[in-house]
Amino acid sequence: METTDGSERPGRLPDSSRPAIREKQSSSPAGARGRPRDRMPHFGVIHGRFQVLHNDHLRYLLAGKERCEHLVVGITNPDPTLIREESSDPRRHLPLTNPLTYFERQWIVREALEEAGVPPSDFTIVPFPINLPKLYFYYVPREATYFLTIYDDWGRRKLERFKEIGLQTEVLWERSPQEKGLTGEEIRERILTQEPWERLVPPSTHQYLRLWRIPARIRSLQAQAGDGG
Repeated sequence: METTDGSERPGRLPDSSRPAIREKQSSSPAGARGRPRDRMPHFGVIHGRFQVLHNDHLRYLLAGKERCEHLVVGITNPDPTLIREESSDPRRHLPLTNPLTYFERQWIVREALEEAGVPPSDFTIVPFPINLPKLYFYYVPREATYFLTIYDDWGRRKLERFKEIGLQTEVLWERSPQEKGLTGEEIRERILTQEPWERLVPPSTHQYLRLWRIPARIRSLQAQAGDGG
């Protein structure tokens, strides 16, 4: 469907063009690392900017889902009013590093999780103003386990922030920056330089990025940044 400006309206891909979704998996009696289901937290909270969602993001999300009954996915930097500069990650507030809207990201995350076999009833996606702890509990449950990974000072700062306000936390893994794997910055850079990137993101993510003309948007933001705009 087209909008009045001639662009396609966001919506579900036609059945013939959507990637095949694996058969939904029933909930298993044990979670990750053999954790009995009766010892799993009901709510787990995981977060990310997902600019752009890639295959390692999906592995991270699935690792969180294995450790709880219901996963709450918090999308950080949901809108410009909830973004703050962070000295431990000095580029995360820039327009070029935030090309997708909250709506686009929550849609892509939802499609990728369903595509991976996670039933829609097993997760919720919400905004998560990571820079503003006083607002957390307007969006996410207080009684939950907060999952995160650590690669750098920004990851350590988030862990400190969560502990400062008394959250139950679990570090999924801690690795050096060199061991991080894919990053959203790498995907955006590949788009800018017209290097292959399509196989580095979930199939549904690739299709929605094309549908919504996100590569052209990223190139436009780069041009604006170069002009000082």
